[in-house]
Parts: sequence; structure tokens; C-alpha cells
Amino acid sequence: MPKQDFIAFDLGASSGRSILGRFDGEIIEIEELNRFTNDYYKSGDGYFWDIHRLFANIKQGLKIYAEQYAGKLQGVGIDTWGVDFGLIDANGALLGDPNAYRDPRGAKGMRAFHEKYGNRYAFDISGIANQDYNTLYQLYSMVLENDTRLKEADKVLLMPDLLGYMLCQEVSCEYTHASTTQMLDSETGKWSEQIVKMLGIKDSLLPSIQKSGEIKGSIKPFILQEAGIDYDVPVICVGGHDTACAVASLPVENENVAFISSGTWSLMGILPSKPIINDFVYDNGFSNEGTVTGDTRLLQNIMGLWIIQNCKKQWDENESISWDEVVSEARAARSFASLIDVNDSVFFEAEDMIGKIRRYCKDTRQHIPQTKGEIARTVFESLVMCYKKAFDVLETLFGKRIDVVHILGGGSQNALLNQLAANAMGRPVVSGPVEATAIGNLMMQAKATDALEKQGTIGQVVKRSFKCKTFLPEGTKDWEAHYRRYLEVLT
Repeated sequence: MPKQDFIAFDLGASSGRSILGRFDGEIIEIEELNRFTNDYYKSGDGYFWDIHRLFANIKQGLKIYAEQYAGKLQGVGIDTWGVDFGLIDANGALLGDPNAYRDPRGAKGMRAFHEKYGNRYAFDISGIANQDYNTLYQLYSMVLENDTRLKEADKVLLMPDLLGYMLCQEVSCEYTHASTTQMLDSETGKWSEQIVKMLGIKDSLLPSIQKSGEIKGSIKPFILQEAGIDYDVPVICVGGHDTACAVASLPVENENVAFISSGTWSLMGILPSKPIINDFVYDNGFSNEGTVTGDTRLLQNIMGLWIIQNCKKQWDENESISWDEVVSEARAARSFASLIDVNDSVFFEAEDMIGKIRRYCKDTRQHIPQTKGEIARTVFESLVMCYKKAFDVLETLFGKRIDVVHILGGGSQNALLNQLAANAMGRPVVSGPVEATAIGNLMMQAKATDALEKQGTIGQVVKRSFKCKTFLPEGTKDWEAHYRRYLEVLT
């Protein structure tokens, strides 16, 4: 089978990339076309994404492909972080840049929604944990404030669908991304009529839901011409939510596995046969999101590498430091000198992250980390303790022993973090592939165009194509004592 070319546009909350995938029927090879930063900006009281800059980088990826490769592009797919959205009017015009989920409006919307309807109503329908950044609460804040953009809007488009619309002018909403909004009925897989009514918006604002693996449309001719491409290229609904794509690329067949999609956020979960909606799930802040096959990924959102990313930004202001140097200094630092709750709301915004860590440690009467190594070690060890806490809940929900934890994505490159995670959870950790999200995106395109039809499952192709590394747990008895201390810090 000749190689077939696909491009994954994989956009995270801190960076984006265009990844070329070349699939020969047995293995898939990937190459990076372009990579770019993605930072929200502040304007007045709001936080926003520069959607036109993101789209310009997507077009640049197409142009690089046309200039450097002689093949014929079989498709493109877009995945992004969850919950955020833009608005278009009846003429198809974008009504300003989309707000970023770190915008404080979501917290206002959640408080008001819960005051009116109670804390459990939306969870019991959607199976999604109450998080103030959820689409539901962002929209409710706009309703309460009589936001003019909402009044002028014809459609709400979630981020991958908004960028897909900008490519092909087709309006729809991919299922996995819709599942993150807290507005989907977990039983029907459709927009919840009850939640939409409570929200107080026109149901026509919400586009029809499209399954992963379906064709959304074709890239508009003027965009292809600008890129130097003279043939039709389909835009494919992959797992619009980046974690859905990452989970699709799991190179495992053992069902007793947990996953961590590790990046700016760490999404930790399992793959149950159906949604689990009960008091225990609610009390522990877990969500039932959709998979590319229409099934369930039960997971918890953990702050992830956001904290250390912003520490590094502060260090870089004085003298640039590489990630290898950050990890090396963390290795050399004393273990368990101090611990933090990585999910504490104080760490949600980027400013003065180092100062926030030190103040947290001071307020909890711990050693106050001073050096880069001490700060990084504090963050890494605290993060894996959070993994351990989530893991114990998952194993209870799963009803049996979880044999292995698979870490996917950019964070899987951090060997120290992988080893600490294995130690904390007392289970083997398998790391990789690094570009799991883009790979899942690419393989869903291959599946949609029948390139995968007789070549086995996505997991089998990924296992043939990429090497993973296993980290075995060490010193588990000592870690149990440290974990008890961590729980004391949280209280």
C-alpha cells in the first residue's frame, strides 16, 4: 500500500503543532511541520485566545506541506483543549476572539447557576464534574451579563469546530468535544433540553453533533490556493477534544489499564463500558467524557504541568533554562522537602507562580523551597501524589486491580516524573508515545478514509509504530508514608 498523507492540527492550551502522518498500511510515521506557542491574552477584565493567529499557523502548516512534500494530502483533522468556544452571526462572521477558560467569568456563572438550580443537577444529567471553566458556566455568565455577542450570535462553535468552520465553512459540533461542555445528556449523547432551558439560550444556537471519524467538509478553494494545493482536501472530524485523540492512540490491549494524558493539564482516567454517575464520582470530581468510539472515558482533570511551565517562564526572564536542566536540578534536590496541592485555585492563574508555591508552603508550615531544583521537585512530587489520590479512586470505581498506568503526551518525556509516578502509585508506568494526541488524530483520519480498513486497530498500528518505555515502582513503603503526609497538607 502506498503511503497516505494526513495532517493533524493539534492545539493545546500552551502550544500547537501541525504534524504530518504518513501511513503505509502497517505503520505510521510522523513529522512536525510547524510548532507555535499558544497564550491567552488579557483585554480589560477578560482573557481571550488569538483565534486568527492560531488559524494563520494552521494555514502555515498546509503551506509547508505543499512546499516540501510531493504527496497528495488525504485529509486534515483538528483537536484542541476542551470547553472553550467562539460565536458566529447569521452571516457567518466571527463575533470577536473566543474567551479563554481561565477567564473569571466562568466562576461567576457557576456560582449563579448553582444558587438557582443546585449543585447536582447538571452533573446528574451530563456526568461532567462541576468546574467553573465548563462551557455551561461560561455561557451562563454571558446570559446573566446580557452579553451583546450572545444576542447577535447564530451559532456557538467549540474551538476545533470553529477552526474547522474557518477552513471549510461547515457548521457542526464533534461529539467528544461536546461531551466536555456539561451540556450533553449522557444517556442520549445529544444536547440536554433541560440544561439548555435552564441556561436560557435558544436551542438553535447549538449546532448538530457529528460523530468522530466523519467528514466535516472540504477546505475552501481560496485557502488551498493560498497554500499552493490544487486538489480537494477533506476536513475530518477526529476526536475534537485532545484527550479523546490521545486515548484513541493507546497502544495496549490489556483492559486493566489507567491512562494519564500529560501536558498543561493531566487527564487521568479509565475506560468503563458506560458512564458512572453516582455520589462517589461526584464527590471526587470525576467526569464522564466521550471517546472517539462513542463510549466513555471516566477521568479527573489535574492541573498537570501548568505550574512548572509558569515557573520556567519566570526563570527564563532572568536566564534561560532548558527542560533537561529543570529535571536535572529536581533530581539533585532533597526529596519531599515540601508538598503542595496542585489543584488549589491559587495556582490557576499564571502570575508569580514561584511566589505562590513559596507562600503555600509557608502557610502550611513546611520548608519554603528556594532553588530551582527544590521548586521543581516540590511540583513533580506533589503532582504524582495527586495522581496517586486519583488512582485510588479509579481503582475503587473500576472494582478490581488496575495493572498498569499509561502516560501519553508531552509529559511522558520526563523520565523523572514517570519514575515518581510509578513509585507513588505502586504500578508499572508505560510512557509514550510523546505525540499521542496528534497520532490519535491522524489515525482517526486514516480510519475515516478507509486507509485503516483491514490493517487492525488503531492501538495495534501505534504499537507497531512507536516505542514505549516501562518504569517499575521503587520504594513503595516509603511512598505510603509520604502520601499520608501529603493528605495532611491538603487538610
